[in-house]
Amino acid sequence: MSASGGIEAEAARHVAPASGWIADELPTEAVGSLPRPASLQRAVLDAETGLIDSEELLREQDRAVRDTLDRFAETGSPLVGDGEQRRQSFASYPLGTSFDDGDVRAGPVFAVFADGHHRVIPSLARGPFRFRSWAADDVAAARPLTHLPLKQAVISPSMLSLMVPPDGLGEYSREQFLEDVVSGCVEDIRRSFAAGASRITIDFTEGRLALRRDLRAPWAGPEALGGFIDLINRVLADLAPEQRGAVGVHTCPGNDHDSAHSADVDYAALIPELFQIEAGYFLIQAASEKDPDRVARLVGRQLRQRSRAAGTVPRVLIGVTDPMNPKLETAAEVRDQLVRASRFIPAELLGSTDDCGFSPYLIDEKPKHGTPDFAREVAFAKIAARVRGTELAQQEFSGAESAPASYAGFGRTGVAAARPAHRSADAAPGVERQEGRR
Repeated sequence: MSASGGIEAEAARHVAPASGWIADELPTEAVGSLPRPASLQRAVLDAETGLIDSEELLREQDRAVRDTLDRFAETGSPLVGDGEQRRQSFASYPLGTSFDDGDVRAGPVFAVFADGHHRVIPSLARGPFRFRSWAADDVAAARPLTHLPLKQAVISPSMLSLMVPPDGLGEYSREQFLEDVVSGCVEDIRRSFAAGASRITIDFTEGRLALRRDLRAPWAGPEALGGFIDLINRVLADLAPEQRGAVGVHTCPGNDHDSAHSADVDYAALIPELFQIEAGYFLIQAASEKDPDRVARLVGRQLRQRSRAAGTVPRVLIGVTDPMNPKLETAAEVRDQLVRASRFIPAELLGSTDDCGFSPYLIDEKPKHGTPDFAREVAFAKIAARVRGTELAQQEFSGAESAPASYAGFGRTGVAAARPAHRSADAAPGVERQEGRR
């Protein structure tokens, strides 16, 4: 068998959604994007100005994807991805890359970041809405290049919902637009699984931002959040159960030019709403918070409520590395954050991730890092530290005399379990009091 044939045969083993989790193992995975090499960023700008043709740009993208997959594998990551090297941004890929064809235009401000810069929302000039490109295209291009399971990030229906005004576009009503958005997002996820993705994350950075009232971003406001959550649940409801179990939802305060857009919004307002989403798992930024342990406390409270109400609870991957900060986390620091988080989130429901995608937008100067190429080096180093630190935390949990205390009453499958016999009757109230400390 040829080497390439061997890779393809091995890859075929990983095309099914990873709806289950390996017992007694802390999962770890990236969110999605990685910094693009400076050469790729230049090539994109040169292609837009006609200095190079589309074939030369494609060759540059191919080189970046191959390098990303190879270096991802070197980190020891159990799941890899292409780092969105072919995308202009997480928010625009379904609409293609051009805003000058009459159907798509630059719309209102999406977010104003802490450093003062802003990003806009791509908007439809006329209906109907349709996906022009699919996340599955990236999966299909990456699948033959690695034998490892692939992770793919997809756009949220809530982000797409901002691309048409509340009154619709003439005869193209808002209601019809949202129907088209939901069906398109469902198809995007289904195609990605069919192309070989094992897990998929819905980017939901607009969730935290929705809780800020900002006149510069007219769409934002707490009333928007409920509609966003409803749209995501409509997408999830149309997926097969084994697919829905392998779909995560990611929340963070944004990351662009090493700056956030909503870090000042209190997580206490978002997290109870976030857990109204019927996702298979969640990825929640925490490392760059002033008090990462408070995030774990807030999450643990929601997991207990989910357990008591429905009997099942999702997995939660906590952010343990900060993509905006070039300072490297050590494996020991990652381990320690996970061990602390396990006081509030049972280890059998815990995992790790990065706080955010490292570069959600293609053109990103990464000013705190100095250059995009150095930011790329830092990103892979942070991923390697996350992977090793997660292994260390797993060893610590496994080496304990007894399993980490699931004091909230969770079983290993995520189904509510009876309280262990060795625990006193007043143990749970004591934990509740500890959780309330600040």
